Amino acid sequence: PPRPLRQRKLANGLQVVSLPTRGGATVSVQVWYRVGGKDDPAGRSGFAHLFEHMMFKKTRHMPSETFDRLTEDVGGLNNAFTAEDMTGYQNEVPSNHLERLLWAEAERMANLQVDQASFDSERKVVIEELRERVLADPYGRLFNALPQHGFERHPYRRPVIGSEADLNAATLDDVKRFHTTYYRPDNALLIVVGDFDAAQLDGWIDRYFGRLVTPAATIPRVTEREPARTQDSRVTIKAPNVPLPAVALVWKGPPASHADAPALEMAQALLSAGESSRLNEALVYRAQAAQAAGSSADLYADAGLFTAYAIAPAELDKVRTQLLTAALAGRQTPQGQAQAIGQAVLLHGDARAADRDLQRLQAVSAADVQAALQRWVLGSKRMTVQYSQGAGA
Repeated sequence: PPRPLRQRKLANGLQVVSLPTRGGATVSVQVWYRVGGKDDPAGRSGFAHLFEHMMFKKTRHMPSETFDRLTEDVGGLNNAFTAEDMTGYQNEVPSNHLERLLWAEAERMANLQVDQASFDSERKVVIEELRERVLADPYGRLFNALPQHGFERHPYRRPVIGSEADLNAATLDDVKRFHTTYYRPDNALLIVVGDFDAAQLDGWIDRYFGRLVTPAATIPRVTEREPARTQDSRVTIKAPNVPLPAVALVWKGPPASHADAPALEMAQALLSAGESSRLNEALVYRAQAAQAAGSSADLYADAGLFTAYAIAPAELDKVRTQLLTAALAGRQTPQGQAQAIGQAVLLHGDARAADRDLQRLQAVSAADVQAALQRWVLGSKRMTVQYSQGAGA
């Protein structure tokens, strides 16, 4: 049955989606901003992710790291993430702490205060994260380079984590400008899921978020459209500390809202989910041509990539069950339900798309999977990325 979602928009443009649930004593409060890696300024790759770290610093009325005190100290949790299309801030607390969390999220939306010392400190943290996840990992450079070679024009080409040179070039003025440009009510989605009184929630949202001012300046938007690949291409990447060579085959895919998205999700699971998947069976076990194999369908708001890499109806039903079970398991908590709503709004423009996605997944047939693979993979040009030991960057 459809979930009793409550949706409203404040006069300042803030979009609010709430879902009351019973039987639990916790509530999830999440604020998602329509800004991600694709919106990084020129020469500032990784900036949206760097800024995510800054949002835990001091505001006009809160000292740094207050969100840890408001969540972890009362038995809750907080987290944040930056993706290609969005940045999200996630909290889950006992329900009696809902009001103060709403106040705190409104406070950091409007009154973040960043100084040079905290900026320098967080930049070091992000650069260390880049070194650990990309440079130290034997295959980190490979996966970090796939968007760059998979896309030709769209800003999705730039990795969300950025580059050390661009991060070092960022300035305090860049941070302040970024906050003013993107962290505003009409660019945000507030999601509340859990045990709350609806009328009381609306009153608190009006009190703390309703008074925030929306700047007159328009929000810059990415308008670049990714063209179809016109010919097969190949690139070789050399890197230190590569124990075994790897190869990745990359095809351009549709945006997340495309009708083929569920079929491609099923195709990805058929190819690489689990030890008995097609790629593992063919490349790892039968041919013994790879130590590991996998695939991914990375579908974003504007475009996507389908990647296969190697280091029957009953089969379809098996992976369908796996995908549906995982999706439903993720929605057993207020935090998981809020996550699904955020993805639905920012990738599909509709909070109810999360429920429709499950229905679409249930309806995918073997013919749908074959047609999607024919359209986006077998009938399309690809980029081949070869990766091996050498004097790489």
